[in-house]
Amino acid sequence: MALSNSEEQLMQILWKHERAFMKDLIEAYPEPKPATTTVATLLKRMQDKNFVDYEQVGRSREYFPLVKKKDYFSKHVNGLIKNFFNNSPSQFASFFTEETNLSKKELEALKTLIDSEIKKK
Repeated sequence: MALSNSEEQLMQILWKHERAFMKDLIEAYPEPKPATTTVATLLKRMQDKNFVDYEQVGRSREYFPLVKKKDYFSKHVNGLIKNFFNNSPSQFASFFTEETNLSKKELEALKTLIDSEIKKK
């Protein structure tokens, strides 16, 4: 299941904090800050989607992510490759390296990463 843009923004905050109370989440938003009811609604939707849960601490809820950022991002990148690049990682890599204006230094670093992964296989 995917997150809406608003849910994803809140999830980014929660991943950064790892665990947070409502006031911490709202404080982490840029101005203008959303209403408490808005954040509560987003959290409820995200809980229904099994992205977030909470522990009751006194009268407050401490929220935490159930999905790791790396796992969420990986699923999206794989979906992007499947849907926009004919399920071809090499087409994606070609597009990425040509269209992102990487410097020679960045391309060399990327090559080092790829060479390292090749050695692991």
